[in-house]
Amino acid sequence: MSVVEVNGPAPYEVRIGSGVVKGLERLTTGSRVALIHPASVEFMAAPLRGRLDRVIDIEVPDAEAAKTSGVLAGCWDRLAEAGMTRGDVVVGLGGGATTDLAGFVAATWMRGIRLIQVPTTVLGMADAAVGGKTGINITAGKNLVGAFHEPAAVLCDTDALNHLPIREMRSGMAEIVKCGFINDPRILSIVEADPATVLDPESDAFAEVLTRAVGVKASVVATDLTESTSRGDKVGRERLNYGHTLAHAIEAHQHFTWRHGEADAVGMIFAAELSSRELGLSRQTVDRTREIMAGLGLPTTFEGTAWPQLRATMNLDKKTRGTMLRFVGISAPGKVSMIEGPAEEELQECFATLRP
Repeated sequence: MSVVEVNGPAPYEVRIGSGVVKGLERLTTGSRVALIHPASVEFMAAPLRGRLDRVIDIEVPDAEAAKTSGVLAGCWDRLAEAGMTRGDVVVGLGGGATTDLAGFVAATWMRGIRLIQVPTTVLGMADAAVGGKTGINITAGKNLVGAFHEPAAVLCDTDALNHLPIREMRSGMAEIVKCGFINDPRILSIVEADPATVLDPESDAFAEVLTRAVGVKASVVATDLTESTSRGDKVGRERLNYGHTLAHAIEAHQHFTWRHGEADAVGMIFAAELSSRELGLSRQTVDRTREIMAGLGLPTTFEGTAWPQLRATMNLDKKTRGTMLRFVGISAPGKVSMIEGPAEEELQECFATLRP
């Protein structure tokens, strides 16, 4: 088992390893537990219901279908019916969408109650469940409604990953690779050395890159929990959005049928192209980005006719200030800078490189 400390305003531990979900009983003793989960993780929810005291079971849709105002309101109604108080706890059991939703439920119920995240996907473990970002989607875009609400603990039980389809493993690996580009280039070397092995949740290579990615996120959010504005090469939590400006637009354009990591793979290639033009990122690293994504079986292209719709959606990106688009870029792996207000022609040129 590995333990990563997140030393923010309210410090907590991220525990990573086989069987760590068993620690949930100790963490919830004496409290009612609202267990929020999709049907796809019933294999974990059922034994937890048997072991935990006073469980309020709340089943929600799978993936992004859970992150709607209607599902959120339904969760509030269940908490009201159960008489949940500030002394109780919400547990998010599932992928990144479930932990986003559960986090927002905890953040908004009685203005904030205790939250424990039990992510069951690589994406959830490496990114969504750690760092206190919560939220839901609306028609205009992804994660436009939300709050910062740190968990009391995160339990990343790697046994859950043995049930994942390969598509989900690949999607989550995109977020791990992102951490390699923004902070820890060693991740990139491990992935490149053997992409097939790193996609095996029981391999030592996977355990190392996951722990490294969680460490990257922990160090970033500890110094900039609420994503303070970044300027130039002084980039805080916004660095975690590398590739996400285009990725979130792609997800919305595809009506959330693409996995987040699939969209982010394309988004990182776009960000690398833009970084090459704006920050002098080497063409070797741009090509390396494509090769890593392709090696993991992730998308590297997108339909060229979609640009006008994608560009309009990007105006709602949370990094945008006024009418000025802002992107996270890199001048080299581990060296992050903000790109502010790039020319429209340049953006179109970068997008054109993504055409099949």
